[in-house]
Amino acid sequence: MVDLRAQYERIKPEVDQAIQEVLNSTAFINGPEVKLFAEELSQYSGAKFVIPCANGTDALQIAMMALGFKPGDEVIVPTFTYVATVEVIALLGLKPSFVDVLPDTYELDPKGLEKALTSKTVGIVPVHLYGQCTDMEGVLAFAKKNNLKVIEDTAQAIGAVYTFSNGTKAQAGTIGDIGTTSFFPSKNLGCFGDGGAMFTQDPELAERLRMIANHGQKKKYYHDSIGVNSRLDTLQAAVLRVKLRHLDKYSASRNEVADRYDEAFGTLSMVKIPKRAKNSTHVFHQYTLQIEGGKRDELKAYLQEKGVPSMVYYPVPLHLQNAYREFGYNEGDFPVAESLCKKVLSLPIHTEMNPDEQEFIIDTVKSFFK
Repeated sequence: MVDLRAQYERIKPEVDQAIQEVLNSTAFINGPEVKLFAEELSQYSGAKFVIPCANGTDALQIAMMALGFKPGDEVIVPTFTYVATVEVIALLGLKPSFVDVLPDTYELDPKGLEKALTSKTVGIVPVHLYGQCTDMEGVLAFAKKNNLKVIEDTAQAIGAVYTFSNGTKAQAGTIGDIGTTSFFPSKNLGCFGDGGAMFTQDPELAERLRMIANHGQKKKYYHDSIGVNSRLDTLQAAVLRVKLRHLDKYSASRNEVADRYDEAFGTLSMVKIPKRAKNSTHVFHQYTLQIEGGKRDELKAYLQEKGVPSMVYYPVPLHLQNAYREFGYNEGDFPVAESLCKKVLSLPIHTEMNPDEQEFIIDTVKSFFK
Protein backbone atom coordinates (compact mmCIF):
# COMPACT_ATOMS: atom_id res chain seq x y z
CA MET A 1 0.00 0.00 0.00
CA VAL A 2 2.90 2.35 0.81
CA ASP A 3 6.54 1.98 -0.28
CA LEU A 4 8.38 3.50 2.67
CA ARG A 5 11.69 1.92 1.68
CA ALA A 6 11.71 3.56 -1.76
CA GLN A 7 10.75 6.89 -0.22
CA TYR A 8 13.58 6.61 2.30
CA GLU A 9 16.12 5.62 -0.36
CA ARG A 10 15.32 8.77 -2.33
CA ILE A 11 16.01 11.09 0.63
CA LYS A 12 18.49 8.84 2.44
CA PRO A 13 21.44 11.27 2.64
CA GLU A 14 19.26 14.01 4.13
CA VAL A 15 17.58 11.71 6.63
CA ASP A 16 20.77 9.93 7.67
CA GLN A 17 22.53 13.24 8.30
CA ALA A 18 19.59 14.58 10.33
CA ILE A 19 19.49 11.44 12.49
CA GLN A 20 23.25 11.44 12.97
CA GLU A 21 23.18 15.04 14.18
CA VAL A 22 20.65 14.09 16.87
CA LEU A 23 22.78 11.11 17.88
CA ASN A 24 25.83 13.36 18.11
CA SER A 25 23.95 15.85 20.29
CA THR A 26 22.29 13.13 22.45
CA ALA A 27 19.40 15.59 22.99
CA PHE A 28 16.80 12.86 22.58
CA ILE A 29 13.95 14.49 24.54
CA ASN A 30 12.76 17.98 23.56
CA GLY A 31 15.94 18.62 21.62
CA PRO A 32 16.28 21.65 19.32
CA GLU A 33 14.93 19.71 16.34
CA VAL A 34 11.49 19.54 18.00
CA LYS A 35 11.22 23.32 18.28
CA LEU A 36 12.59 23.83 14.78
CA PHE A 37 10.11 21.38 13.32
CA ALA A 38 7.22 23.12 15.11
CA GLU A 39 8.36 26.47 13.70
CA GLU A 40 8.74 25.12 10.18
CA LEU A 41 5.37 23.36 10.24
CA SER A 42 3.83 26.60 11.51
CA GLN A 43 5.31 28.47 8.55
CA TYR A 44 4.18 25.78 6.13
CA SER A 45 0.62 25.43 7.44
CA GLY A 46 -0.22 28.98 8.43
CA ALA A 47 -1.02 27.94 12.00
CA LYS A 48 0.35 30.49 14.46
CA PHE A 49 1.11 27.74 16.97
CA VAL A 50 2.13 24.11 16.41
CA ILE A 51 2.50 21.91 19.49
CA PRO A 52 4.12 18.53 18.75
CA CYS A 53 3.08 15.47 20.74
CA ALA A 54 3.54 11.70 20.79
CA ASN A 55 0.83 10.65 18.32
CA GLY A 56 -2.41 11.69 16.67
CA THR A 57 -4.62 10.02 19.27
CA ASP A 58 -2.93 11.97 22.05
CA ALA A 59 -3.43 15.14 20.00
CA LEU A 60 -7.18 14.59 19.96
CA GLN A 61 -7.32 13.83 23.70
CA ILE A 62 -5.17 16.82 24.68
CA ALA A 63 -7.30 19.08 22.46
CA MET A 64 -10.48 18.04 24.25
CA MET A 65 -8.83 18.46 27.65
CA ALA A 66 -7.59 21.93 26.70
CA LEU A 67 -11.07 22.99 25.62
CA GLY A 68 -12.43 21.96 29.00
CA PHE A 69 -14.80 19.21 27.88
CA LYS A 70 -16.25 17.48 30.94
CA PRO A 71 -17.64 13.96 31.53
CA GLY A 72 -21.19 13.79 30.20
CA ASP A 73 -20.60 16.42 27.52
CA GLU A 74 -21.44 15.37 23.96
CA VAL A 75 -19.22 15.67 20.88
CA ILE A 76 -20.51 15.38 17.31
CA VAL A 77 -18.37 13.08 15.17
CA PRO A 78 -18.80 11.16 11.90
CA THR A 79 -19.37 7.43 12.29
CA PHE A 80 -17.30 6.62 9.18
CA THR A 81 -13.73 7.16 10.36
CA TYR A 82 -10.87 5.55 12.25
CA VAL A 83 -11.60 4.57 15.84
CA ALA A 84 -9.13 6.99 17.47
CA THR A 85 -11.46 9.93 16.82
CA VAL A 86 -14.14 8.39 19.02
CA GLU A 87 -11.85 6.46 21.35
CA VAL A 88 -10.65 9.61 23.10
CA ILE A 89 -14.21 10.88 23.46
CA ALA A 90 -15.12 7.73 25.38
CA LEU A 91 -11.88 7.69 27.39
CA LEU A 92 -12.62 11.19 28.69
CA GLY A 93 -16.13 10.21 29.79
CA LEU A 94 -17.72 12.18 26.97
CA LYS A 95 -20.47 10.89 24.70
CA PRO A 96 -20.12 10.64 20.91
CA SER A 97 -23.05 12.01 18.93
CA PHE A 98 -22.63 10.25 15.61
CA VAL A 99 -23.54 11.72 12.23
CA ASP A 100 -23.59 10.19 8.77
CA VAL A 101 -21.24 11.11 5.93
CA LEU A 102 -21.70 12.18 2.33
CA PRO A 103 -21.85 9.29 -0.16
CA ASP A 104 -19.33 10.71 -2.63
CA THR A 105 -16.65 12.69 -0.73
CA TYR A 106 -16.95 10.63 2.50
CA GLU A 107 -16.90 13.77 4.64
CA LEU A 108 -19.27 14.65 7.49
CA ASP A 109 -22.81 15.34 6.24
CA PRO A 110 -23.71 18.83 7.48
CA LYS A 111 -27.43 17.95 7.38
CA GLY A 112 -26.82 15.62 10.32
CA LEU A 113 -25.51 18.32 12.65
CA GLU A 114 -28.89 19.70 13.71
CA LYS A 115 -30.22 16.22 14.49
CA ALA A 116 -27.15 15.39 16.60
CA LEU A 117 -27.32 18.63 18.60
CA THR A 118 -28.53 18.52 22.20
CA SER A 119 -28.24 20.79 25.22
CA LYS A 120 -25.13 18.81 26.22
CA THR A 121 -23.27 19.22 22.93
CA VAL A 122 -19.96 21.07 23.32
CA GLY A 123 -18.03 20.36 20.16
CA ILE A 124 -17.69 18.96 16.64
CA VAL A 125 -14.84 16.85 15.28
CA PRO A 126 -14.90 17.02 11.48
CA VAL A 127 -12.60 14.36 10.02
CA HIS A 128 -10.85 15.28 6.78
CA LEU A 129 -11.06 11.71 5.52
CA TYR A 130 -8.79 10.22 2.85
CA GLY A 131 -7.08 13.56 2.10
CA GLN A 132 -9.56 16.37 1.52
CA CYS A 133 -11.34 18.87 3.74
CA THR A 134 -14.84 18.69 5.18
CA ASP A 135 -17.06 21.67 4.32
CA MET A 136 -15.55 23.75 7.09
CA GLU A 137 -17.48 26.92 6.27
CA GLY A 138 -20.74 25.17 7.08
CA VAL A 139 -19.29 23.49 10.18
CA LEU A 140 -17.95 26.78 11.52
CA ALA A 141 -21.25 28.57 10.94
CA PHE A 142 -23.16 25.84 12.79
CA ALA A 143 -20.59 25.85 15.61
CA LYS A 144 -20.75 29.62 16.01
CA LYS A 145 -24.55 29.61 16.04
CA ASN A 146 -24.61 26.97 18.78
CA ASN A 147 -21.52 28.02 20.76
CA LEU A 148 -19.57 24.83 19.97
CA LYS A 149 -15.85 24.19 19.69
CA VAL A 150 -14.36 22.68 16.53
CA ILE A 151 -11.48 20.19 16.56
CA GLU A 152 -10.28 19.20 13.09
CA ASP A 153 -8.97 15.66 12.70
CA THR A 154 -6.38 16.24 9.99
CA ALA A 155 -4.48 12.95 10.32
CA GLN A 156 -5.17 12.07 6.67
CA ALA A 157 -5.18 15.51 5.06
CA ILE A 158 -2.10 17.49 6.04
CA GLY A 159 -1.31 19.91 3.22
CA ALA A 160 -4.86 19.99 1.82
CA VAL A 161 -6.14 23.54 1.21
CA TYR A 162 -9.72 24.66 1.85
CA THR A 163 -11.22 27.61 -0.05
CA PHE A 164 -13.98 29.66 1.58
CA SER A 165 -16.81 31.18 -0.46
CA ASN A 166 -15.12 34.59 -0.28
CA GLY A 167 -11.97 33.18 -1.88
CA THR A 168 -9.78 33.03 1.21
CA LYS A 169 -7.78 29.85 1.69
CA ALA A 170 -6.58 27.91 4.73
CA GLN A 171 -4.84 24.61 5.26
CA ALA A 172 -6.58 21.65 6.82
CA GLY A 173 -6.10 21.75 10.58
CA THR A 174 -5.76 25.52 10.84
CA ILE A 175 -9.45 26.45 10.50
CA GLY A 176 -11.18 25.27 13.69
CA ASP A 177 -10.32 26.04 17.30
CA ILE A 178 -7.73 23.25 17.27
CA GLY A 179 -6.40 20.99 14.54
CA THR A 180 -4.81 17.61 15.20
CA THR A 181 -2.64 15.39 13.06
CA SER A 182 -0.65 12.16 13.09
CA PHE A 183 2.83 11.44 11.75
CA PHE A 184 2.36 7.66 11.64
CA PRO A 185 4.88 6.32 9.08
CA SER A 186 2.30 5.71 6.33
CA LYS A 187 0.82 9.22 6.57
CA ASN A 188 1.56 11.77 3.86
CA LEU A 189 3.97 13.42 6.30
CA GLY A 190 5.16 10.44 8.29
CA CYS A 191 8.06 9.87 10.65
CA PHE A 192 9.88 6.62 11.44
CA GLY A 193 7.72 5.79 14.46
CA ASP A 194 4.86 7.55 16.22
CA GLY A 195 4.30 11.27 16.29
CA GLY A 196 1.59 13.90 16.24
CA ALA A 197 0.86 17.60 16.54
CA MET A 198 -1.80 20.15 17.38
CA PHE A 199 -2.49 23.44 15.59
CA THR A 200 -4.18 26.58 16.84
CA GLN A 201 -4.32 30.31 16.14
CA ASP A 202 -5.14 31.11 19.79
CA PRO A 203 -2.17 31.88 22.09
CA GLU A 204 -4.05 30.95 25.28
CA LEU A 205 -5.14 27.63 23.81
CA ALA A 206 -1.60 26.99 22.63
CA GLU A 207 -0.34 27.52 26.17
CA ARG A 208 -2.88 25.07 27.56
CA LEU A 209 -2.12 22.46 24.91
CA ARG A 210 1.59 22.73 25.58
CA MET A 211 1.09 22.53 29.34
CA ILE A 212 -1.26 19.51 29.25
CA ALA A 213 1.10 17.62 26.93
CA ASN A 214 3.88 18.19 29.47
CA HIS A 215 2.35 16.76 32.67
CA GLY A 216 0.27 19.91 33.22
CA GLN A 217 3.32 22.04 33.96
CA LYS A 218 4.69 25.32 32.64
CA LYS A 219 7.63 25.23 35.02
CA LYS A 220 9.34 21.97 35.87
CA TYR A 221 7.83 20.28 38.95
CA TYR A 222 5.07 22.92 39.25
CA HIS A 223 1.81 21.42 37.96
CA ASP A 224 -1.07 23.78 37.25
CA SER A 225 -3.44 21.24 35.72
CA ILE A 226 -3.86 17.53 35.21
CA GLY A 227 -1.81 16.61 32.17
CA VAL A 228 -0.31 13.75 30.23
CA ASN A 229 3.14 12.78 29.02
CA SER A 230 3.06 13.22 25.25
CA ARG A 231 6.26 14.20 23.49
CA LEU A 232 7.55 14.04 19.94
CA ASP A 233 10.97 12.39 20.03
CA THR A 234 13.83 14.53 18.76
CA LEU A 235 14.82 11.80 16.29
CA GLN A 236 11.33 11.82 14.81
CA ALA A 237 11.31 15.61 14.61
CA ALA A 238 14.59 15.48 12.68
CA VAL A 239 13.08 13.04 10.17
CA LEU A 240 9.94 15.16 9.86
CA ARG A 241 11.95 18.31 9.18
CA VAL A 242 13.49 16.59 6.17
CA LYS A 243 10.22 15.16 4.89
CA LEU A 244 8.32 18.42 5.36
CA ARG A 245 10.55 19.95 2.68
CA HIS A 246 9.26 17.29 0.26
CA LEU A 247 5.59 17.31 1.29
CA ASP A 248 4.24 19.38 -1.62
CA LYS A 249 6.09 17.15 -4.07
CA TYR A 250 4.63 14.08 -2.33
CA SER A 251 1.12 15.52 -2.65
CA ALA A 252 1.66 16.23 -6.35
CA SER A 253 2.89 12.67 -6.91
CA ARG A 254 -0.16 11.22 -5.17
CA ASN A 255 -2.44 13.36 -7.34
CA GLU A 256 -0.73 12.08 -10.48
CA VAL A 257 -1.39 8.50 -9.35
CA ALA A 258 -5.02 9.37 -8.52
CA ASP A 259 -5.52 10.99 -11.92
CA ARG A 260 -4.30 7.85 -13.70
CA TYR A 261 -6.61 5.71 -11.59
CA ASP A 262 -9.54 8.02 -12.35
CA GLU A 263 -8.90 7.80 -16.07
CA ALA A 264 -8.63 4.01 -15.93
CA PHE A 265 -11.67 3.29 -13.76
CA GLY A 266 -14.01 6.13 -14.67
CA THR A 267 -15.77 4.08 -17.35
CA LEU A 268 -16.25 0.89 -15.31
CA SER A 269 -19.96 0.54 -14.53
CA MET A 270 -19.39 -1.38 -11.28
CA VAL A 271 -16.83 1.09 -9.94
CA LYS A 272 -17.32 4.58 -8.49
CA ILE A 273 -14.21 6.73 -8.39
CA PRO A 274 -13.65 9.19 -5.50
CA LYS A 275 -15.15 12.64 -5.91
CA ARG A 276 -13.07 15.75 -5.35
CA ALA A 277 -14.75 18.28 -3.08
CA LYS A 278 -15.34 21.57 -4.89
CA ASN A 279 -13.87 23.67 -2.06
CA SER A 280 -10.81 21.59 -1.14
CA THR A 281 -7.67 20.31 -2.74
CA HIS A 282 -6.99 16.59 -2.28
CA VAL A 283 -3.73 15.09 -1.02
CA PHE A 284 -4.90 11.48 -1.49
CA HIS A 285 -3.79 9.80 1.68
CA GLN A 286 -5.99 7.02 0.33
CA TYR A 287 -7.42 6.38 -3.12
CA THR A 288 -10.77 4.80 -2.33
CA LEU A 289 -13.17 3.25 -4.82
CA GLN A 290 -16.73 2.12 -4.23
CA ILE A 291 -17.40 -1.32 -5.69
CA GLU A 292 -21.05 -1.84 -6.56
CA GLY A 293 -23.09 -5.04 -6.81
CA GLY A 294 -21.74 -6.65 -3.65
CA LYS A 295 -18.47 -7.48 -5.42
CA ARG A 296 -16.05 -5.65 -3.08
CA ASP A 297 -14.82 -8.62 -1.05
CA GLU A 298 -14.61 -10.79 -4.15
CA LEU A 299 -12.46 -8.14 -5.88
CA LYS A 300 -10.25 -7.80 -2.81
CA ALA A 301 -9.63 -11.55 -2.74
CA TYR A 302 -8.90 -11.55 -6.48
CA LEU A 303 -6.37 -8.72 -6.10
CA GLN A 304 -4.66 -10.52 -3.24
CA GLU A 305 -4.41 -13.67 -5.36
CA LYS A 306 -2.73 -11.63 -8.11
CA GLY A 307 -0.30 -9.95 -5.69
CA VAL A 308 -2.00 -6.54 -5.51
CA PRO A 309 -2.54 -5.18 -1.97
CA SER A 310 -5.76 -3.39 -1.08
CA MET A 311 -7.43 -2.30 2.15
CA VAL A 312 -10.91 -1.62 3.47
CA TYR A 313 -11.00 1.69 5.33
CA TYR A 314 -13.35 0.94 7.18
CA PRO A 315 -15.31 -2.34 7.40
CA VAL A 316 -17.59 -1.39 10.33
CA PRO A 317 -18.95 2.08 11.16
CA LEU A 318 -18.15 3.24 14.67
CA HIS A 319 -21.74 3.26 15.91
CA LEU A 320 -21.89 -0.50 15.24
CA GLN A 321 -18.54 -1.39 16.78
CA ASN A 322 -18.94 -3.52 19.91
CA ALA A 323 -16.97 -1.05 22.00
CA TYR A 324 -19.47 1.75 21.26
CA ARG A 325 -22.78 -0.15 21.33
CA GLU A 326 -23.39 1.27 24.82
CA PHE A 327 -24.22 4.64 23.29
CA GLY A 328 -27.48 3.26 21.96
CA TYR A 329 -27.17 3.39 18.20
CA ASN A 330 -28.56 0.68 15.91
CA GLU A 331 -28.14 -0.70 12.44
CA GLY A 332 -29.93 1.56 9.98
CA ASP A 333 -29.26 4.77 11.92
CA PHE A 334 -26.62 5.95 9.44
CA PRO A 335 -27.36 4.27 6.11
CA VAL A 336 -24.68 5.99 4.02
CA ALA A 337 -21.84 4.97 6.32
CA GLU A 338 -23.22 1.46 6.65
CA SER A 339 -23.43 1.16 2.86
CA LEU A 340 -19.91 2.53 2.34
CA CYS A 341 -18.48 -0.03 4.73
CA LYS A 342 -19.71 -2.71 2.32
CA LYS A 343 -18.39 -0.95 -0.80
CA VAL A 344 -15.15 0.92 -0.15
CA LEU A 345 -11.79 -0.44 -1.28
CA SER A 346 -8.53 1.50 -1.21
CA LEU A 347 -5.78 0.80 -3.74
CA PRO A 348 -2.05 1.41 -3.34
CA ILE A 349 -1.10 5.07 -3.68
CA HIS A 350 2.25 6.48 -2.68
CA THR A 351 4.95 8.90 -3.67
CA GLU A 352 7.28 6.40 -5.33
CA MET A 353 4.78 4.48 -7.48
CA ASN A 354 6.06 4.10 -11.02
CA PRO A 355 3.77 3.85 -14.08
CA ASP A 356 4.54 0.15 -14.65
CA GLU A 357 3.50 -0.77 -11.11
CA GLN A 358 0.32 1.25 -11.42
CA GLU A 359 -0.47 -0.20 -14.85
CA PHE A 360 -0.28 -3.69 -13.39
CA ILE A 361 -2.73 -2.70 -10.64
CA ILE A 362 -5.08 -1.09 -13.16
CA ASP A 363 -4.96 -4.07 -15.53
CA THR A 364 -5.62 -6.48 -12.64
CA VAL A 365 -8.67 -4.52 -11.46
CA LYS A 366 -10.02 -4.28 -15.00
CA SER A 367 -9.50 -7.99 -15.64
CA PHE A 368 -11.77 -8.77 -12.69
CA PHE A 369 -14.69 -6.99 -14.35
CA LYS A 370 -14.28 -8.56 -17.80
